[in-house]
Amino acid sequence: MTAAGFRAGTVAIVGRPNVGKSTLINELVGAHVSITSRKAQTTRHRILGIRNDAQSQMVFVDTPGFQTRYSNALNRAMNRAVTGTLADVDAIVMVIEASGWDERDDPVLALIPPGARVVLAVNKVDRVRDKAKLAQLLAACAARRDFAALVPVSAEKGTQVKALAGEVARLLPEGEPHYDADALTDRSERFLAAELVREKLFRLLGDELPYTAAVVIEEFKEDGALRRISATIYVDRPGHKAIVIGEKGATLKRIGTEARVAMEALFGGKVFLELWVKVKSGWADNEATVRQWGYE
Repeated sequence: MTAAGFRAGTVAIVGRPNVGKSTLINELVGAHVSITSRKAQTTRHRILGIRNDAQSQMVFVDTPGFQTRYSNALNRAMNRAVTGTLADVDAIVMVIEASGWDERDDPVLALIPPGARVVLAVNKVDRVRDKAKLAQLLAACAARRDFAALVPVSAEKGTQVKALAGEVARLLPEGEPHYDADALTDRSERFLAAELVREKLFRLLGDELPYTAAVVIEEFKEDGALRRISATIYVDRPGHKAIVIGEKGATLKRIGTEARVAMEALFGGKVFLELWVKVKSGWADNEATVRQWGYE
């Protein structure tokens, strides 16, 4: 039985690359379900995270940052994920940075259908000392579109995230929940394992490694409470392979250790993780490989 007035629906989270969408969805859901990194364009899939409370169930879709600079097969697939999502949700959260409206925010706003119900999340407010400038930004944003609400937040610190969830819940239709009350995501552990390896890869190597690096799970076996996972990191050039491996394998070992610890925390059990690095030149512009690795 659900309470009278219970609301449930799907919510898209959109924004240009690196504005903090993945950090925000993890904070909203209360678990690590989406990859976070300082590097732009790390989210490639529609990640579904679920927030449950006594009054509502919000099913969040974390889309890739809309890409206008490059036009390879990978980015075309990612942009289709954005536009496809916006046509099939009950509400939208658009995320921008509190430092100011960026011209790269314009094409994202233009993608949102005119009749859509949108909450604007102004992220990273913890980095803004001049609150008068923040107030000016909110006023300027309100003039750009009739947003249902404008909420200053810090996804990293958790500031105002509960208030943001409340504004979103008001936009959802009344009805039964779509998922069980203890559900966090519709993604498999196999998928989440690959994302956690890729997250550690980008966090540790930053700008040294192009974002086209990919992680493919070759084997995922459960042996009682132990998960045995074998994954391959694919890079575009031999030089990138050397960067990932590091001197005497030190970098790859650190990536594996940090990914394993994160998996054990998320899965609630021990993990044996084995990592390999291979070169597959031009994969991001190969339609067949993009589909094979799940980016369609």
